[in-house]
Amino acid sequence: MHSTGPIGGRRPTRRTLLKAAGAAAVAVPALTPFAPAAAAAAAADRGAAADWDVIVIGAGFAGITAARELRARGKRVLVLEARDRIGGRTWTDTYGGQLIERGGTWVEPTQPYLGAELTRYKLALEEDEPISTTWLPTPAGPRQFTPEDGFGRMGAVFERMFDGTRTYFEKPFQPLHRADLLQSLDKLTLRDRLTQLALTPEEELLVNGQTAVYAGGSSTAGAFTMFAHWWALAGHTNAGWNDTMRWRIAKGTKALLQAMVNEAKPTIKLSSPVASVNDTGSLVYVTTTSGTRYSATAVVVAMPVNALSTVKFSPSLPAALTTATSQGIAVANAVKLWIHARKGAGRVYGQGAEGGSQIPMLLPFKETSEGMLYIAFSTDPGLDPTNTAQVKKAVQQLGVNLDIIGVKAHDWGRDPYARGGWAFRKPKQLTTLYPEVTYTSGRLSFASGDIANGWSGYIDGAIESGLRAARQAAGEE
Repeated sequence: MHSTGPIGGRRPTRRTLLKAAGAAAVAVPALTPFAPAAAAAAAADRGAAADWDVIVIGAGFAGITAARELRARGKRVLVLEARDRIGGRTWTDTYGGQLIERGGTWVEPTQPYLGAELTRYKLALEEDEPISTTWLPTPAGPRQFTPEDGFGRMGAVFERMFDGTRTYFEKPFQPLHRADLLQSLDKLTLRDRLTQLALTPEEELLVNGQTAVYAGGSSTAGAFTMFAHWWALAGHTNAGWNDTMRWRIAKGTKALLQAMVNEAKPTIKLSSPVASVNDTGSLVYVTTTSGTRYSATAVVVAMPVNALSTVKFSPSLPAALTTATSQGIAVANAVKLWIHARKGAGRVYGQGAEGGSQIPMLLPFKETSEGMLYIAFSTDPGLDPTNTAQVKKAVQQLGVNLDIIGVKAHDWGRDPYARGGWAFRKPKQLTTLYPEVTYTSGRLSFASGDIANGWSGYIDGAIESGLRAARQAAGEE
């Protein structure tokens, strides 16, 4: 399944319009007006040679995908990465003698773009072992359920909540295919939708912890259409949705990234955060915070949308991306924790009620020589993940008692190069920012899992956007 863009076809890019006009010198002033000084610089640049054909800013999955595709087209590609590693918001590490993911973790082989990459590089998957016990909130407090009973009850509520997605998200990879139906739905928060369902207190508590954590801490913050879009992409079923947290790449997400890099062999400069991007109309100049300047005929900006505001763009970003980075798309207070506990609790899943615990979701991972690793998430800015006592108390509020050995966490919201964790759109963002956030601007193309047409917030979405941006940078669309 491949996205074909909005109804009626994709808006022509400026590069397409230049080709149609037949003369860049005639078309550019009408499409990209410059101040006199900028126009003079552009004229001088026409005789200058670029250092690179394309510069890619960011070495996450979106950027590395774009770099590989451009290298396959014979382009000279430079990748500038702010961090001292590749991966962006994915990050393969070790803890308790096990391979862990400090960022994106799960993959689903039926996701089309990711599935194609897994096949291409023959990467094996590893399935999470079954959960033995489930703790869910009830009006009387946390209660233990069998996984079949607990997740079955939860799924029944979600199926009511997302009834209708087969109509308004009939083509999930073309999210605005039924824009006529989405206009009213996209105004709803998750809280609005829960209220519409008139759930019993028991039913409400089964799901509002999930809706809150996905949305960034409160069900009032996230768009109903965002969760509904994921549900549609997962096949419109609870079983499909559960499968999105079932599989992992056996050798870690870094194994896929490294395979892409090994094939394409782009030039990658780590520890090179970008300060400014100046598109003169003939060349694009990219300057790092250390003052090093590079030039290229095109640039792929493969940064998290929340972090775009840290770079000075000239001309300024298009209106849709300016709004997106101002409002934010990724969850701002996103912390992922790996909790190492001694043996005893077993493969237990814990979920809290909205506002009930600083850690609203806990999942079992793998046994270690000393005990068990658990994955946990928090969107509470008051949580100190280095405070073991505070973490233990938050987990106890789920009904789970862990004898904690240690905690390894990363605060993606405070990460200067991410400024947020997983993507979760706000109300009206789908219908007011799309499809414009996917368009080119002058010689710039944009790639990020935050602005995928399909699996936004997932590795699949990052790959999708990287493929699109590469085609745009190569002048193919």
